[in-house]
Amino acid sequence: MFDPQVLVNIGNHFDLKASVFQAPRRGIYSFSFHVVKVYNRQTIQVNLMQNDYPVISAFAGDQDVTREAASNGVLLMVERDDRVYLKLERGTLMGGWKYSTFSGFLVFPL
Repeated sequence: MFDPQVLVNIGNHFDLKASVFQAPRRGIYSFSFHVVKVYNRQTIQVNLMQNDYPVISAFAGDQDVTREAASNGVLLMVERDDRVYLKLERGTLMGGWKYSTFSGFLVFPL
């Protein structure tokens, strides 16, 4: 079984159990994600969510490959206590989030 990892979590603002980042302060943040579907003949759609609203999406839908990646990134104006997380909107990820990454950091405090 896969054990999720948090490689860097300065300030502990990423909740591993909920898989949610909660902003400690207002500012401009950079977020990016990379997901991989493995041995899966369906389209996946992953959304980056801010307070339950989709901000950006990434799609992987090639039916003729065994592995396919989808990535995206964005600069976001985030308020203190805003929640940012990934949501699998369509399809399934074989192996769960095992082959995926999610990163974010404060670019400019406001």
